[in-house]
Amino acid sequence: MMAISPKEQVQIKFRDTFGGKPDWTVRAPGRVNLIGEHTDYNEGFVLPMAIDRSVWIALRPRVDSEVNILSIDFTQKETFSLDTLQKGQNTWVEYIKGVAWALMENGYQLKGWDGILAGNIPIGAGLSSSAAAELAGALAFSLSSNFEWDAKKMAQIAQEAENKWVGVSSGIMDQMISACGVQGNALLIDCRSLDTKLAPLPSGTSFVILDTGTRRELVGSAYNERRAQCETAAKAFNVPALRDVAPWQFRAGEAQLNPLIAKRARHIISENERTLQAAQAMKENNAIKTGHLMDESHESLRDDFEVSSDALDVMVEVAQQHEGCFGARMTGGGFGGCAVALVESSALQNFSGGVSLTYQTLTGIEPKIYVCRAENGAEVIPNEAR
Repeated sequence: MMAISPKEQVQIKFRDTFGGKPDWTVRAPGRVNLIGEHTDYNEGFVLPMAIDRSVWIALRPRVDSEVNILSIDFTQKETFSLDTLQKGQNTWVEYIKGVAWALMENGYQLKGWDGILAGNIPIGAGLSSSAAAELAGALAFSLSSNFEWDAKKMAQIAQEAENKWVGVSSGIMDQMISACGVQGNALLIDCRSLDTKLAPLPSGTSFVILDTGTRRELVGSAYNERRAQCETAAKAFNVPALRDVAPWQFRAGEAQLNPLIAKRARHIISENERTLQAAQAMKENNAIKTGHLMDESHESLRDDFEVSSDALDVMVEVAQQHEGCFGARMTGGGFGGCAVALVESSALQNFSGGVSLTYQTLTGIEPKIYVCRAENGAEVIPNEAR
Protein backbone atom coordinates (compact mmCIF):
# COMPACT_ATOMS: atom_id res chain seq x y z
CA MET A 1 0.00 0.00 0.00
CA MET A 2 1.40 3.38 -1.03
CA ALA A 3 2.00 5.91 1.74
CA ILE A 4 -0.06 9.03 1.29
CA SER A 5 1.74 12.32 0.72
CA PRO A 6 1.67 15.25 3.17
CA LYS A 7 -0.60 17.07 0.69
CA GLU A 8 -3.14 14.23 0.81
CA GLN A 9 -2.75 13.96 4.58
CA VAL A 10 -3.67 17.60 5.22
CA GLN A 11 -6.57 17.55 2.76
CA ILE A 12 -8.09 14.35 4.17
CA LYS A 13 -7.55 15.44 7.78
CA PHE A 14 -9.15 18.80 7.00
CA ARG A 15 -12.29 17.08 5.77
CA ASP A 16 -12.37 14.87 8.86
CA THR A 17 -11.73 17.77 11.28
CA PHE A 18 -13.60 20.73 9.80
CA GLY A 19 -15.95 19.12 7.28
CA GLY A 20 -15.85 19.58 3.52
CA LYS A 21 -12.85 20.36 1.36
CA PRO A 22 -10.34 23.09 2.23
CA ASP A 23 -10.54 26.22 0.08
CA TRP A 24 -6.79 26.11 -0.51
CA THR A 25 -3.75 23.94 0.06
CA VAL A 26 -0.34 25.61 0.25
CA ARG A 27 3.20 24.32 0.51
CA ALA A 28 6.51 25.94 1.33
CA PRO A 29 9.77 24.01 0.95
CA GLY A 30 12.72 23.41 3.19
CA ARG A 31 16.14 24.05 1.79
CA VAL A 32 19.67 22.82 1.62
CA ASN A 33 22.38 25.44 1.43
CA LEU A 34 24.98 24.30 -1.08
CA ILE A 35 27.56 26.90 -0.02
CA GLY A 36 27.61 30.26 1.74
CA GLU A 37 27.17 29.46 5.43
CA HIS A 38 26.65 32.19 8.05
CA THR A 39 27.20 34.80 5.33
CA ASP A 40 23.54 35.83 5.17
CA TYR A 41 23.46 37.88 8.38
CA ASN A 42 26.72 39.46 7.23
CA GLU A 43 24.83 40.81 4.19
CA GLY A 44 26.83 38.52 1.90
CA PHE A 45 26.09 35.80 -0.63
CA VAL A 46 24.45 32.40 -0.26
CA LEU A 47 23.65 29.59 -2.68
CA PRO A 48 20.70 27.54 -1.37
CA MET A 49 18.30 25.21 -3.14
CA ALA A 50 14.64 24.65 -2.27
CA ILE A 51 14.11 20.92 -1.82
CA ASP A 52 11.28 18.47 -2.39
CA ARG A 53 10.43 18.34 1.31
CA SER A 54 7.91 20.87 2.54
CA VAL A 55 5.42 22.12 5.09
CA TRP A 56 1.83 21.88 3.88
CA ILE A 57 -1.29 23.67 5.13
CA ALA A 58 -4.87 22.96 4.00
CA LEU A 59 -7.09 25.84 5.06
CA ARG A 60 -10.43 27.60 4.89
CA PRO A 61 -10.85 31.29 5.78
CA ARG A 62 -12.92 32.47 8.72
CA VAL A 63 -14.87 35.71 9.03
CA ASP A 64 -13.42 36.45 12.49
CA SER A 65 -9.89 36.81 13.88
CA GLU A 66 -9.52 33.27 15.22
CA VAL A 67 -6.93 30.82 13.88
CA ASN A 68 -7.52 27.12 14.53
CA ILE A 69 -4.69 24.92 13.36
CA LEU A 70 -4.01 21.26 13.93
CA SER A 71 -0.55 19.77 13.39
CA ILE A 72 -0.65 16.17 12.17
CA ASP A 73 3.02 15.65 13.03
CA PHE A 74 2.66 16.82 16.63
CA THR A 75 -0.95 15.57 17.04
CA GLN A 76 -1.72 18.93 18.59
CA LYS A 77 -4.42 21.54 17.94
CA GLU A 78 -3.78 25.20 18.72
CA THR A 79 -6.16 28.14 18.72
CA PHE A 80 -5.20 31.79 18.96
CA SER A 81 -6.83 35.15 18.34
CA LEU A 82 -5.20 37.70 16.08
CA ASP A 83 -6.62 40.39 18.39
CA THR A 84 -4.74 39.15 21.47
CA LEU A 85 -1.52 37.54 20.23
CA GLN A 86 0.76 36.39 23.02
CA LYS A 87 3.97 34.40 22.94
CA GLY A 88 3.78 30.89 24.28
CA GLN A 89 6.30 28.12 24.73
CA ASN A 90 8.73 27.61 21.88
CA THR A 91 6.67 25.13 19.83
CA TRP A 92 5.67 24.84 16.17
CA VAL A 93 2.70 27.19 16.47
CA GLU A 94 4.95 30.12 17.42
CA TYR A 95 6.19 30.24 13.81
CA ILE A 96 2.61 30.77 12.61
CA LYS A 97 1.84 33.26 15.40
CA GLY A 98 5.11 35.07 14.75
CA VAL A 99 4.28 35.53 11.08
CA ALA A 100 0.82 36.84 12.00
CA TRP A 101 2.41 39.34 14.41
CA ALA A 102 4.99 40.48 11.84
CA LEU A 103 2.35 40.88 9.12
CA MET A 104 0.21 43.05 11.39
CA GLU A 105 3.28 45.04 12.48
CA ASN A 106 3.79 45.80 8.79
CA GLY A 107 0.23 47.05 8.33
CA TYR A 108 -1.54 43.99 6.97
CA GLN A 109 -5.16 43.47 8.01
CA LEU A 110 -5.59 39.81 8.83
CA LYS A 111 -8.50 37.41 9.07
CA GLY A 112 -8.45 34.02 10.74
CA TRP A 113 -8.59 30.56 9.23
CA ASP A 114 -9.05 26.91 10.07
CA GLY A 115 -6.16 24.75 8.93
CA ILE A 116 -4.32 21.44 9.03
CA LEU A 117 -0.51 21.44 8.96
CA ALA A 118 1.91 18.64 8.14
CA GLY A 119 5.43 18.36 6.82
CA ASN A 120 8.15 15.94 5.78
CA ILE A 121 11.21 18.08 6.56
CA PRO A 122 13.35 16.49 9.29
CA ILE A 123 13.07 18.73 12.37
CA GLY A 124 16.32 20.25 13.66
CA ALA A 125 18.38 18.86 10.79
CA GLY A 126 19.43 22.25 9.41
CA LEU A 127 17.01 22.01 6.46
CA SER A 128 14.95 24.99 7.61
CA SER A 129 11.67 23.46 8.65
CA SER A 130 11.03 26.69 10.59
CA ALA A 131 11.25 28.97 7.54
CA ALA A 132 9.03 26.56 5.60
CA ALA A 133 6.41 26.79 8.35
CA GLU A 134 6.70 30.58 8.36
CA LEU A 135 6.26 30.91 4.59
CA ALA A 136 3.42 28.39 4.48
CA GLY A 137 1.75 30.40 7.24
CA ALA A 138 2.34 33.68 5.41
CA LEU A 139 0.79 32.26 2.23
CA ALA A 140 -2.19 30.98 4.24
CA PHE A 141 -2.73 34.48 5.66
CA SER A 142 -2.32 35.99 2.18
CA LEU A 143 -5.18 33.84 0.91
CA SER A 144 -7.48 34.13 3.93
CA SER A 145 -6.95 37.90 4.19
CA ASN A 146 -6.92 38.55 0.44
CA PHE A 147 -3.67 40.48 0.07
CA GLU A 148 -1.22 40.21 -2.83
CA TRP A 149 1.64 37.73 -2.49
CA ASP A 150 5.06 39.37 -2.80
CA ALA A 151 7.64 36.59 -2.30
CA LYS A 152 10.59 38.79 -1.31
CA LYS A 153 8.48 40.96 0.99
CA MET A 154 7.00 37.88 2.66
CA ALA A 155 10.51 36.47 3.14
CA GLN A 156 11.49 39.67 4.98
CA ILE A 157 8.37 39.50 7.15
CA ALA A 158 9.03 35.85 7.98
CA GLN A 159 12.61 36.73 8.94
CA GLU A 160 11.26 39.44 11.24
CA ALA A 161 9.05 36.82 12.88
CA GLU A 162 12.05 34.52 13.36
CA ASN A 163 14.24 37.29 14.79
CA LYS A 164 11.79 39.17 17.00
CA TRP A 165 9.09 36.65 17.89
CA VAL A 166 10.91 33.31 17.95
CA GLY A 167 14.20 34.88 19.09
CA VAL A 168 16.72 33.49 16.59
CA SER A 169 19.02 36.09 15.02
CA SER A 170 18.97 34.38 11.63
CA GLY A 171 19.68 36.04 8.31
CA ILE A 172 17.34 36.21 5.33
CA MET A 173 18.54 33.12 3.42
CA ASP A 174 16.13 30.47 4.72
CA GLN A 175 13.04 32.59 4.18
CA MET A 176 14.21 33.84 0.77
CA ILE A 177 14.79 30.40 -0.72
CA SER A 178 11.56 29.01 0.77
CA ALA A 179 9.68 31.92 -0.82
CA CYS A 180 11.57 32.31 -4.11
CA GLY A 181 13.00 28.89 -5.08
CA VAL A 182 12.95 27.85 -8.74
CA GLN A 183 12.58 24.25 -9.87
CA GLY A 184 15.80 22.74 -11.25
CA ASN A 185 18.03 25.50 -9.90
CA ALA A 186 19.86 26.70 -6.87
CA LEU A 187 19.58 30.44 -6.22
CA LEU A 188 22.48 32.82 -5.70
CA ILE A 189 21.10 35.38 -3.27
CA ASP A 190 22.65 38.73 -2.48
CA CYS A 191 21.52 39.09 1.12
CA ARG A 192 21.86 42.88 1.05
CA SER A 193 19.94 43.76 -2.12
CA LEU A 194 17.92 40.50 -2.22
CA ASP A 195 18.81 40.23 -5.91
CA THR A 196 18.80 36.63 -7.11
CA LYS A 197 20.44 34.72 -9.95
CA LEU A 198 19.71 31.18 -11.09
CA ALA A 199 22.46 28.59 -10.65
CA PRO A 200 21.56 25.44 -12.63
CA LEU A 201 22.63 22.10 -11.21
CA PRO A 202 25.62 20.58 -13.06
CA SER A 203 24.40 18.00 -15.58
CA GLY A 204 24.66 14.38 -14.52
CA THR A 205 24.91 15.25 -10.82
CA SER A 206 22.68 15.25 -7.77
CA PHE A 207 22.90 16.95 -4.40
CA VAL A 208 22.53 14.46 -1.57
CA ILE A 209 21.56 15.40 1.99
CA LEU A 210 23.38 13.36 4.63
CA ASP A 211 21.55 13.50 7.96
CA THR A 212 24.00 12.64 10.76
CA GLY A 213 21.20 11.77 13.16
CA THR A 214 22.44 14.43 15.58
CA ARG A 215 20.47 17.56 16.42
CA ARG A 216 21.05 21.08 17.64
CA GLU A 217 18.84 23.87 18.93
CA LEU A 218 19.62 27.24 17.37
CA VAL A 219 18.01 29.33 20.11
CA GLY A 220 20.27 27.77 22.72
CA SER A 221 23.36 27.35 20.54
CA ALA A 222 26.31 29.59 19.74
CA TYR A 223 24.50 31.03 16.69
CA ASN A 224 23.78 34.42 18.27
CA GLU A 225 27.32 34.51 19.67
CA ARG A 226 28.79 34.04 16.17
CA ARG A 227 26.65 36.86 14.87
CA ALA A 228 27.90 39.20 17.60
CA GLN A 229 31.52 38.23 16.82
CA CYS A 230 30.98 39.07 13.16
CA GLU A 231 29.51 42.45 14.09
CA THR A 232 32.58 43.13 16.25
CA ALA A 233 34.84 42.35 13.28
CA ALA A 234 32.84 44.61 10.97
CA LYS A 235 33.17 47.49 13.45
CA ALA A 236 36.93 46.93 13.57
CA PHE A 237 37.05 47.45 9.79
CA ASN A 238 34.62 50.39 10.07
CA VAL A 239 32.14 48.86 7.61
CA PRO A 240 28.42 48.03 7.91
CA ALA A 241 28.99 44.29 7.47
CA LEU A 242 31.81 41.84 6.71
CA ARG A 243 30.47 41.61 3.17
CA ASP A 244 32.21 44.97 2.62
CA VAL A 245 35.70 43.67 3.50
CA ALA A 246 37.74 42.43 0.54
CA PRO A 247 40.20 39.56 1.11
CA TRP A 248 43.21 41.89 0.69
CA GLN A 249 41.75 44.30 3.27
CA PHE A 250 41.32 41.46 5.73
CA ARG A 251 44.91 40.30 5.26
CA ALA A 252 46.16 43.85 5.80
CA GLY A 253 44.18 44.33 9.02
CA GLU A 254 44.10 40.81 10.43
CA ALA A 255 46.96 41.34 12.89
CA GLN A 256 45.04 44.13 14.64
CA LEU A 257 42.10 41.88 15.43
CA ASN A 258 41.55 39.67 18.44
CA PRO A 259 42.66 36.19 17.20
CA LEU A 260 39.21 34.64 17.73
CA ILE A 261 37.45 37.53 15.96
CA ALA A 262 39.97 37.23 13.12
CA LYS A 263 39.09 33.54 12.64
CA ARG A 264 35.38 34.34 12.46
CA ALA A 265 35.97 37.14 9.95
CA ARG A 266 38.29 34.99 7.83
CA HIS A 267 35.55 32.43 7.34
CA ILE A 268 32.91 34.97 6.31
CA ILE A 269 35.15 36.86 3.88
CA SER A 270 36.53 33.73 2.23
CA GLU A 271 33.09 32.07 2.16
CA ASN A 272 31.61 34.98 0.21
CA GLU A 273 34.34 34.52 -2.41
CA ARG A 274 33.74 30.77 -2.57
CA THR A 275 30.00 31.26 -2.97
CA LEU A 276 30.37 33.59 -5.94
CA GLN A 277 32.87 31.20 -7.52
CA ALA A 278 30.57 28.22 -6.95
CA ALA A 279 27.62 29.96 -8.63
CA GLN A 280 29.84 30.68 -11.64
CA ALA A 281 31.15 27.11 -11.68
CA MET A 282 27.58 25.75 -11.70
CA LYS A 283 26.67 28.12 -14.52
CA GLU A 284 29.66 26.71 -16.43
CA ASN A 285 28.52 23.13 -15.64
CA ASN A 286 31.76 22.54 -13.72
CA ALA A 287 31.00 19.92 -11.06
CA ILE A 288 34.67 19.39 -10.15
CA LYS A 289 35.24 23.02 -9.21
CA THR A 290 31.90 23.25 -7.41
CA GLY A 291 32.81 20.21 -5.30
CA HIS A 292 36.28 21.55 -4.53
CA LEU A 293 34.77 24.81 -3.23
CA MET A 294 32.36 22.81 -1.04
CA ASP A 295 35.32 20.94 0.49
CA GLU A 296 37.08 24.24 1.24
CA SER A 297 33.90 25.62 2.79
CA HIS A 298 33.72 22.74 5.26
CA GLU A 299 37.34 23.23 6.33
CA SER A 300 36.63 26.91 7.00
CA LEU A 301 33.44 26.18 8.96
CA ARG A 302 35.27 23.55 11.00
CA ASP A 303 38.50 25.43 11.71
CA ASP A 304 37.73 29.17 11.55
CA PHE A 305 34.03 29.47 12.38
CA GLU A 306 34.02 26.39 14.63
CA VAL A 307 30.41 25.38 14.06
CA SER A 308 30.96 21.81 12.88
CA SER A 309 30.78 18.73 15.11
CA ASP A 310 32.46 15.34 15.35
CA ALA A 311 29.51 13.68 13.61
CA LEU A 312 29.49 16.24 10.79
CA ASP A 313 33.25 15.93 10.29
CA VAL A 314 33.01 12.14 10.09
CA MET A 315 30.10 12.31 7.64
CA VAL A 316 31.85 14.81 5.38
CA GLU A 317 35.10 12.84 5.37
CA VAL A 318 33.30 9.58 4.60
CA ALA A 319 31.43 11.24 1.71
CA GLN A 320 34.54 12.92 0.30
CA GLN A 321 36.40 9.61 0.15
CA HIS A 322 33.66 7.85 -1.78
CA GLU A 323 34.02 7.38 -5.52
CA GLY A 324 31.57 9.55 -7.42
CA CYS A 325 31.59 12.39 -4.85
CA PHE A 326 32.79 15.75 -6.16
CA GLY A 327 32.72 17.45 -2.75
CA ALA A 328 30.89 17.65 0.58
CA ARG A 329 30.37 20.04 3.48
CA MET A 330 28.24 20.58 6.55
CA THR A 331 25.14 22.62 5.83
CA GLY A 332 22.91 24.75 8.03
CA GLY A 333 23.71 26.52 11.27
CA GLY A 334 26.02 23.77 12.48
CA PHE A 335 26.60 21.87 15.74
CA GLY A 336 24.76 18.86 14.28
CA GLY A 337 22.22 18.16 11.59
CA CYS A 338 23.14 17.54 7.98
CA ALA A 339 25.93 17.59 5.44
CA VAL A 340 25.44 17.95 1.68
CA ALA A 341 27.39 16.23 -1.07
CA LEU A 342 27.59 16.75 -4.83
CA VAL A 343 27.51 13.29 -6.38
CA GLU A 344 27.64 11.85 -9.87
CA SER A 345 24.09 10.65 -10.56
CA SER A 346 25.24 7.29 -11.90
CA ALA A 347 26.99 6.61 -8.55
CA LEU A 348 24.06 7.51 -6.30
CA GLN A 349 23.10 4.00 -5.21
CA ASN A 350 26.63 2.93 -4.34
CA PHE A 351 27.32 6.29 -2.70
CA SER A 352 24.23 6.22 -0.50
CA GLY A 353 24.74 2.63 0.62
CA GLY A 354 28.49 2.94 1.15
CA VAL A 355 28.35 6.22 3.07
CA SER A 356 25.51 4.97 5.28
CA LEU A 357 27.33 1.77 6.18
CA THR A 358 30.71 3.43 6.85
CA TYR A 359 29.23 6.28 8.89
CA GLN A 360 27.19 3.87 11.03
CA THR A 361 30.26 1.67 11.58
CA LEU A 362 32.34 4.66 12.72
CA THR A 363 29.74 6.41 14.89
CA GLY A 364 27.15 3.81 15.87
CA ILE A 365 24.46 6.14 14.50
CA GLU A 366 22.21 5.18 11.59
CA PRO A 367 22.10 8.15 9.19
CA LYS A 368 19.31 9.14 6.84
CA ILE A 369 20.24 9.96 3.26
CA TYR A 370 18.05 11.96 0.90
CA VAL A 371 18.63 12.53 -2.80
CA CYS A 372 16.84 15.82 -3.34
CA ARG A 373 15.36 17.72 -6.26
CA ALA A 374 15.34 21.50 -6.63
CA GLU A 375 11.75 22.70 -6.24
CA ASN A 376 9.76 25.93 -6.48
CA GLY A 377 9.26 28.21 -3.51
CA ALA A 378 5.98 28.72 -1.63
CA GLU A 379 2.94 28.10 -3.80
CA VAL A 380 -0.75 27.24 -3.84
CA ILE A 381 -1.42 23.61 -4.82
CA PRO A 382 -4.64 22.41 -6.49
CA ASN A 383 -6.93 20.55 -4.08
CA GLU A 384 -7.39 16.82 -4.57
CA ALA A 385 -9.14 15.75 -1.37
CA ARG A 386 -11.13 12.57 -1.74
